[in-house]
Amino acid sequence: MNVIIISVEDVSMKAEIYDTPTGKAILGALPIKSTANVWGDEIYFDIPVIMDSEPDAREIVAVGDLGYWPVGSAFCIFFGPTPVSQGEEPHAYSPVNIFGKVVGDATTFKQAGAGSLVRVVQA
Repeated sequence: MNVIIISVEDVSMKAEIYDTPTGKAILGALPIKSTANVWGDEIYFDIPVIMDSEPDAREIVAVGDLGYWPVGSAFCIFFGPTPVSQGEEPHAYSPVNIFGKVVGDATTFKQAGAGSLVRVVQA
């Protein structure tokens, strides 16, 4: 299993990357440095990966899921409800490819704000 470290300002967490086409493409693009955008309880940021939606891409995700948003070439970290959620379950704006999961309490990312520096590296 591949493990990465996601750092958003002072918050750093490990995440497992799944053996999927999107997971492999993201691992191949590491290290990544970007700027965080915040949308409800989701952080997303541009990455240098271009992928289409995978057959199992979806809008309803789980807390801690890592998704790739094909529409915006973005890496998404879900840690709670977003503006399109109906309840506490995170919902992506449009289908995302789920390629990994945060190890530990993903809600820790609530401390990070828009404009924060994001770094993603292999563990």
